Amino acid sequence: MAKLICTFITSLDGYVADTEGNFDWSTPSDEVHTFVNDLERSVGTYLYGRRLYEVMVAWETMHLNDDAQPAVMRDYTAIWQAAEKIVYSRTLAEPLSRRTRIERSFDPEAVRALKASATANLSIGGPHLAAQAFAAGLVDEVQLFISPVVVGGGLKAVPDGLHLGLELTDEYAFRNGVVYLGYRVRH
Repeated sequence: MAKLICTFITSLDGYVADTEGNFDWSTPSDEVHTFVNDLERSVGTYLYGRRLYEVMVAWETMHLNDDAQPAVMRDYTAIWQAAEKIVYSRTLAEPLSRRTRIERSFDPEAVRALKASATANLSIGGPHLAAQAFAAGLVDEVQLFISPVVVGGGLKAVPDGLHLGLELTDEYAFRNGVVYLGYRVRH
């Protein structure tokens, strides 16, 4: 059975975007990006909310052979383009990338079935969508990249009221002050 992995790049105070919607403080260094790429190689399907998908779809138009792009970005481009994408949106009319389908609502049973049949892991992104997966007990692992910044408010990575038992499985401190924490969810 595939795992559903929830990954966030957050501020130290737990936000994925500040009160203005900015997340430029979360841009990964090459060292962090390389680490992310290695984690993402196990992902065969991305589950996205519309807003995050609209940010991530930029990887669709990046070219694998564009020597102007750093190697770490070309590597992620290949990873992202090879994966299936499911976008949960009531407003997006059609996919903006290949290997993408749109679902109008999040169906926990459909995701359970996908986990049971998938040969590669699933990654869920976007705090609103992830909150639904957490509430349904679908998330198997949480991967946090904590940036050395406090933004004081904004869009929280994890919703209020969520209670999860977690087991630390991995940790790493990067030269730029970002800390990675990997957890297994205790079901």
